[in-house]
Amino acid sequence: MQTLRTERLVLRMFREDDFEQYAALMADPEVRRYLGDGRPLSRTDAWWQLAMLVGHWQLKGYGVWAVEEAATGRLAGRIGFFNPEGWPGFELGWTLGREFWGRGYATEGARRALAYGFEEMRRERVISLIRPDNLASIRVAERLGERREGSVELLGSTALVYGVTREDWHDRGLSHS
Repeated sequence: MQTLRTERLVLRMFREDDFEQYAALMADPEVRRYLGDGRPLSRTDAWWQLAMLVGHWQLKGYGVWAVEEAATGRLAGRIGFFNPEGWPGFELGWTLGREFWGRGYATEGARRALAYGFEEMRRERVISLIRPDNLASIRVAERLGERREGSVELLGSTALVYGVTREDWHDRGLSHS
């Protein structure tokens, strides 16, 4: 379970002491707006979700990292890979707390995770599933070199599929940005 670093972030495993900050993050209606059914999570549901994210690592050997702001040690959100049973593909996703929006953290952390996915995990293709009105996440996907490939029905609503292949990522020089 690899820890990844960027200039300003540490992508690491979730710990039990992350729970209070994670529960607050998942209770924020604006953060949850484009996730799942769009509703804030109760503390109990946040606990179950956090346990599922940790369990994904056990079952798949990869998963979603806790994003820690390096300068403060505060939990900023989550970034990583998700591909449970029935999912449309190997997904790279990102979710940050509102106080961390607009700082470029999603792009910075997701870029590092994507490099790990292509270079270390040797994945051929990575997708991101984004609600059509989530313009901020669409911009992050585009900065990562992902292009819109279509849409899928996911958890009762439409999600746009953005994707990039390892070959395109290398050919367009995105591995060096």
